[in-house]
Amino acid sequence: MKKILFICTGNYYRSRFAEAIFNHYAAEKKLKWRAFSRGLATWMVMPAHGPIALEVRRLLQQRDIPETHTSAAPTQLTLEDLTAADKIIALKEEEHRPMMIRQFPDWAPKIQYWAVHDIDRTHPSEALPDIEKQVLDLIKSLASK
Repeated sequence: MKKILFICTGNYYRSRFAEAIFNHYAAEKKLKWRAFSRGLATWMVMPAHGPIALEVRRLLQQRDIPETHTSAAPTQLTLEDLTAADKIIALKEEEHRPMMIRQFPDWAPKIQYWAVHDIDRTHPSEALPDIEKQVLDLIKSLASK
């Protein structure tokens, strides 16, 4: 089984949604890929409503996607995570490339970067469907290989 790693800042919102969506649809299509997610600064997140963002929880429920398709709680990125992944995607280049350069400089150029803003710039009602579309495009691409 190949592994894809989704990275965001707190591993509470964007990367957890990408992980759940990917795992759900990859399993449906019987792809030999599974996702996991991590954060570059999990200490910055103060989860007031549990281990995953409420917006993510609501959207997963609307799509009948169980939360078991994502990690149980926000998890800090480690070197072991990077080496375990066959493909790595960070959710926003402008935000995450500098963090990668500081924390894992050798890995920063090896990552694919998307451009999904955090809640400070884009409402979840726009960001989550954008993530979903990009994940579905990724699944389609992996299925055709």
